[in-house]
Amino acid sequence: MNARVTIVAPAKLTLSLRVVGMRDDGYHLIDAEMTTLDLHDEIDITPTDTDSELSFSGPFSGGIPTDSTNLVARALTLAGRTARVRVVKNIPHGGGLGGGSADAAAVLRWAGFTDLVAASRLGADIPFCMVRGRARVRGIGESIEPLPDARDAHTPDAYTLVIPPLTVSTPAVYRAWDELGGPRCERNTNPNDLEEAALNVEPALAVWRDRIRDASGAEPVLAGSGATWFLKGRHEGLALRLPKATVVETTGC
Repeated sequence: MNARVTIVAPAKLTLSLRVVGMRDDGYHLIDAEMTTLDLHDEIDITPTDTDSELSFSGPFSGGIPTDSTNLVARALTLAGRTARVRVVKNIPHGGGLGGGSADAAAVLRWAGFTDLVAASRLGADIPFCMVRGRARVRGIGESIEPLPDARDAHTPDAYTLVIPPLTVSTPAVYRAWDELGGPRCERNTNPNDLEEAALNVEPALAVWRDRIRDASGAEPVLAGSGATWFLKGRHEGLALRLPKATVVETTGC
């Protein structure tokens, strides 16, 4: 573990999300289904005996903090490691695809850190990003129940991600969920309990939802707390019809 290494940090997609309660310490309890995507960040790690150092480049690197508040820095501290970490950001920041969590999880895996409960206190998506695959995720994110991968059927699930030029704060969305009285979407119409709260935090999300629906002829689903919307399957030509968004065709486990 003393040599420089380059690893990947795959994004995650939350296919369904229910907020089922709250603990006394304020953490929200979830019941979600998540899958790992083939969209990923690239991370270069060089161990060091001095203080850790972070840097970010790539299409979604703008606005990412490089101080001790960054999830990668916090992951290094949790694992008791120091390193120079350089990340090429292909996963959007604040996009609901677990970009920061994926990076932190990759660093924890590199460090040999396996405590999912401790990792969940950094972020609810980190334990799943450490385990990867396809799983039911419960508790505050620390309970991971693996599900059969789509690859078992030799046909990986395809998804089309539409990433608008927006950033949505996950803590702000959960605060809005609380303020709205903990609304639950109808299970047969919307798989994401957080959508109403996210639209309250960032009303422009609704504009993008309608644009995607009109351009694709399908109903998009919000990825986690947003801002990414996703559609099942591939939608040829969608990028041409939504020129101000980033459209990514990807596959899940």
